[in-house]
Amino acid sequence: MLTHRARLLIIGIALTALLAATMLLEAPEATRTVDVVMSDPEGLEGRTIAIRGEVLDGSIDNTSDTFILHGEMYELSIDFTKATVSNGLADNRTVYAEGILVHDGEGWVFEADIIKTSCPSKYEAETTE
Repeated sequence: MLTHRARLLIIGIALTALLAATMLLEAPEATRTVDVVMSDPEGLEGRTIAIRGEVLDGSIDNTSDTFILHGEMYELSIDFTKATVSNGLADNRTVYAEGILVHDGEGWVFEADIIKTSCPSKYEAETTE
């Protein structure tokens, strides 16, 4: 049986280890909009980032696994060949994607690893009667 002092020492070591591990972990980057990403794509090239935007109406191409995500001023081609895609990918839906921004010689492409869609009602304005 451990003494009171030994138990306190073990708890202190465990808490110190957890605190050190927390400090070493890198905090996730904030989700960026299409407009923010495309305002300086060179600065984000090759980095894993999270992006948010709306699927351009009619842009989903399931044969090439691509679609276009748009903001207010910019558009970005999304390649979801290697991505896990949640249910609900459809035109005019707000999408969250994680992946890498690359320049393919013709333009900027976001190679997604994860694509998540949100419930449209989450973004609809509430009306009061």
